[in-house]
Amino acid sequence: MNIPATDLPRIVIIGCGFAGLRFGKVIDTRNYQVVLLDKNNYHTFQPLMYQVATAGLEPDSIVYPIRKVFGGKRNFYFRMAEVSHVDTDSKSIHTDIGSLDYDHLIVCTGATNNFFGMEAMQRHGRPMKSLNESLDLRSNILQNFEAALNTTDLEEREALMDFVIVGAGATGVELAGALAELKKHVLPNDYPDLDVRRMQIHVIEAGPSVLSAMSEQASKKSEAFLRKMGVHVWLDTKVLDYDGHTVTTDKQTLKARTLIWSAGVQGDPVRGLGVEMGRGRRIPVDEHAQVKGLDGVIALGDVALMHTEDYPNGHPMLASVAGQMGEWSAKNFNRKAKGKDLRPFRYVDKGTMATVGRNLAVVDLKRFKFSGLFAWLTWMFVHLMLLVDYRSRLIVFMNWVWSYIKYDKGTRLIIRKVK
Repeated sequence: MNIPATDLPRIVIIGCGFAGLRFGKVIDTRNYQVVLLDKNNYHTFQPLMYQVATAGLEPDSIVYPIRKVFGGKRNFYFRMAEVSHVDTDSKSIHTDIGSLDYDHLIVCTGATNNFFGMEAMQRHGRPMKSLNESLDLRSNILQNFEAALNTTDLEEREALMDFVIVGAGATGVELAGALAELKKHVLPNDYPDLDVRRMQIHVIEAGPSVLSAMSEQASKKSEAFLRKMGVHVWLDTKVLDYDGHTVTTDKQTLKARTLIWSAGVQGDPVRGLGVEMGRGRRIPVDEHAQVKGLDGVIALGDVALMHTEDYPNGHPMLASVAGQMGEWSAKNFNRKAKGKDLRPFRYVDKGTMATVGRNLAVVDLKRFKFSGLFAWLTWMFVHLMLLVDYRSRLIVFMNWVWSYIKYDKGTRLIIRKVK
């Protein structure tokens, strides 16, 4: 790998998710040479990927070029590369474009889908953990309606128009709400030849409530919002099988040509660390994010499992946790360069929120819990401010305003056909 030699300690970051992004922005490169590796040349704002999948936003409005983020930062190098494995004994990283030695390794590889060993779900289900998967899902949804126009088989037509979402966390709830809005406001105009009223949206949750990570008030409100929008919510229901046509649960069977998997995630650690993974396939770390048993290796974000008094099972796999962890770790490196003591990580929970649909959202803060229009406006403002740059904020805001006023979503394009 063509990286200039240096007498500064070399920090290699694997992954430019929220943790890697914040670490790279905060680290003082006067004291370190920093090399960032990622298989893509862009950072993705994952909380809004469901809107790409449901044709609410263009994909380029939630991604940002990595080189532009760090443009002009000295002693900082980005390489688009896929890491195959690391060798912690020789302190080297092996990628598809060559190898590189490191002094400090920052693993920010994030999370991937967890199918809990259900091969049928992995084979036939539609996950949504990357921009490519979101675009595939968008094409899948639109292709289904094009196919529904051309079949005379009523049962097949309804199966093409029905959608099953497995998992009622934030992604599942937000996706169900977005599909319900498509059904009400957009698809009847695009497909006047179809009786879109027959479209069914099902959310299946193995637990007793939706949004189980939020308060009971938020859970009940969001469930009521979904049911009001015509979404079928199946609680305490386990999915047993799916063959691409029939969803089998422990209570009933459903006909649907599209099953969207949002039931779980797990860590996506890099190969070669040689440590035993913890709960959720995450890398065990101490209070300074140091990987236990390895010198010079730190894990941050979703892939890190840090047990604390407040979070005995590890921190939640949220963008806010990853961002705070990346910034804190970079500040620790800056402190270390000045000979100061390191500080342990303390997550500051600023609250959680989820949107269900137009004027409908739930927000949990430490002292306040609210829902409805004000919660929806709060959700919009917070997500706009979390986007990387002003251009993305303006594009997303204008899309939302247009959609709100015109009851329309303007990116209903089948860019690539999917099977």
